[in-house]
Amino acid sequence: MSAPESTVAAGGAVADIAKVGVLVFPAEAENAFELFDALRYATRLRVWGASSRPGYANLLFPRLKDDLPPISDPGFLDALNAFVAQAGISLIFPTHDDVALYLAAHAAQIRATVVGSDLACAEMCREKRRLYQALAGEAFCPRVFGETDPVDEWPVFAKPNRGQGGVGAARVGTPAELDRLRSAGADLVVSEFLPGEEFTVDCFSDRHGQLRFAGPRSRDVVRMGIAFVSRVVPLDAPTQQIAQALNERFRPRGLWFFQVKRDAGGRLKLLEMSCRVAGTMSVYRQLGVNLPLLAVFDALGMDVQVLRNDLPLTLRRRLQSSYATDLTFDTVYVDYDDTVIVDGQVNAVLMQFLYECRNRGRRLVLLTKHAGDLAAHMRAFHIPESLFDRIDHLDAAQRKVDFITDRNAILIDNLFAERRDAARHAGIAVFDVDAVPGLLGL
Repeated sequence: MSAPESTVAAGGAVADIAKVGVLVFPAEAENAFELFDALRYATRLRVWGASSRPGYANLLFPRLKDDLPPISDPGFLDALNAFVAQAGISLIFPTHDDVALYLAAHAAQIRATVVGSDLACAEMCREKRRLYQALAGEAFCPRVFGETDPVDEWPVFAKPNRGQGGVGAARVGTPAELDRLRSAGADLVVSEFLPGEEFTVDCFSDRHGQLRFAGPRSRDVVRMGIAFVSRVVPLDAPTQQIAQALNERFRPRGLWFFQVKRDAGGRLKLLEMSCRVAGTMSVYRQLGVNLPLLAVFDALGMDVQVLRNDLPLTLRRRLQSSYATDLTFDTVYVDYDDTVIVDGQVNAVLMQFLYECRNRGRRLVLLTKHAGDLAAHMRAFHIPESLFDRIDHLDAAQRKVDFITDRNAILIDNLFAERRDAARHAGIAVFDVDAVPGLLGL
């Protein structure tokens, strides 16, 4: 495998892992999309996604099974094993805590290797009460109030015993408010309120039990349990000590993470630990530490080295739209001025789309009324004429629609008049330049 610099294999030949099938399950979550991005360019891996329903993953994964039964279904294991055999899956990455626990519990019955920690670690990660009980003697364990314990400091913090991402968690300011939450029947863990800064620490432990990497990042802006702004934070001694303690106590394997928050005195206290991928692990991937790929190598019995770029970095995330349509086309007709070239620069998004179409075997036809030497202009912008199957250089009086001979086609042109003519007289779908991002992946 042509491995990234950050994940150079030190033991065993990389070429031995030709075309390993890797399954991301379930594939419908932000951390699943991060797994895909982290593994998609590894040349010896074939990445699959699987879920129990169609969704955004259908737009992202080129190989996807979207009708697996849920893990609660009695037939799930049979369906999973049948799919694993059919698709040639060797490794399975769980992306949800419940799925990680289920797969760990049934690892012996699954005809592929589950990438991650063993059942004991998965069980500990899934229940915060058990986690805190196991760590009760550690200085970084928060103070926890049982149902019969008197609460002598307010506010407190209540969160589901089995939960993730802050979902269902709340600051509780009064005894009456806490009584209402408890009487609602939820299985809550009540702990001291931690008012300070919150961090996630991404980690990697190899199959020998060695903690090979710990990287803190901030959670500056959190929405829907996801960090929308996250900064790389230096690894200090207290954070390193917590990472080492968790690694020695619970023996996680592969990628894992934990979250900490500062108490009123500035001391770090543990919030939770998880043995699955976190979506914002991409922060360290951007710095050269591809934790999912490290986990693949480790699962295949290979020793790894970690090389990180020591750079300041801030992630800023936004919601992004993708579009599903039944539009099909064999040919793309595209304008040049103010379409391929916009404000004196190459339209990189459009070029990405054109190369995607080339990869899919579609024809590309350049329709332009460029004034001047078109070939010289394209050379100046490093746009190869060979990218296009045909180039029609029209004069100002000619109509582009007269050169549209394929009706199973689309036109991309910044001019409304050209789009209108093509829609009316050629009957094809037409798009302005701003719509190109929505065409990516079609």
